[in-house]
Amino acid sequence: MPQSSDVGPISNPSACWQFGYKADDRWAQLPPGWKLPEVVGVATHNCDRVYVFSRGEHPVMIFDRDGSFHDSWGEGIFRRPHGIFIGPDDDVYCTDDHDHTVRKFTYHGHLLLTLGTSGKPSDTGATSMDFRTIVRAGPPFHYPTNVALSPDSEIYVSDGYGNARIHKFSIDGQLLFSWGEPGTGPGQFRIPHGIAVDSHGTVYVADRENSRIQLFTPEGKFLTEWTDVARPCQVFIDGSGKVYVAELGFIAGMWPGTTAPSADAPGGRLSIFNQQGRLLARWGGGRNPCAPGDFFAPHGICVDSHGDIYVAEVVTSAGGNRGLVSPDCHPLQKFVRRESMSPTR
Repeated sequence: MPQSSDVGPISNPSACWQFGYKADDRWAQLPPGWKLPEVVGVATHNCDRVYVFSRGEHPVMIFDRDGSFHDSWGEGIFRRPHGIFIGPDDDVYCTDDHDHTVRKFTYHGHLLLTLGTSGKPSDTGATSMDFRTIVRAGPPFHYPTNVALSPDSEIYVSDGYGNARIHKFSIDGQLLFSWGEPGTGPGQFRIPHGIAVDSHGTVYVADRENSRIQLFTPEGKFLTEWTDVARPCQVFIDGSGKVYVAELGFIAGMWPGTTAPSADAPGGRLSIFNQQGRLLARWGGGRNPCAPGDFFAPHGICVDSHGDIYVAEVVTSAGGNRGLVSPDCHPLQKFVRRESMSPTR
């Protein structure tokens, strides 16, 4: 799809202000002694409570909109959290890549459904999480990444590091069909990492290592692709149809033996598009990744009913554990729409 924009490249972390947002990287208020480790995903339910999915002692932390802590659950359940999605009935879907499962919970944390077999990857010939070892596409799951629901509550799962497929399930968890294979052509994937479905049923897949978003019909037929993205990790579509993309960029999380496409290739950033693929806003770029409003490793994104944006970052595994960034770099940021800010903020 041809794309055009009046938005130039913006790497100034304060640039979110010109698009109507204020960055807050200290929004979440934790109980005494608790820590917020790397955050893989974030989602909100109908009352705008914010569910933060992290790789820590308390995997699912729940906050009110003002950042006050509400509750937690999921302790001892997950092998390695990866993605989270909340449906219209407030049920919570959690992707566990190392367990090769997707679980559905009530918003209180009671297990309702499990997709996949715990600890058992499908046979794709992959020998690790490195997508380059995949030999063939396979059934669910081999390191699944994210999940989304259609308007009819059918379940789509992107399957991910050790596979190159999208799987569609019925509302009760029966596999309907799958599509995709390793590669760079239409309908092929190199890490289908994020997924979203709009109100018309169109499926958006963040095809991370191909640096594109592919769009499909509900039946898996390729429609078009958007290429003005830098290793997109997750996609979120709000009620007005705007498409929000968390982009990992070319500084964090680079695979061994790979390099950035150019010396000025961007780091982590956030982009907003309309449904035609026109860029509406973009900020970040990773040149000052620990500053409020900039990013090191955006991995998850959602928008609440007030239009505030939440971005989760995998700071540790994407390079913080190798000294690429300070261990104190923000794992979670909130971008408050200026129109919704209270006079005291």
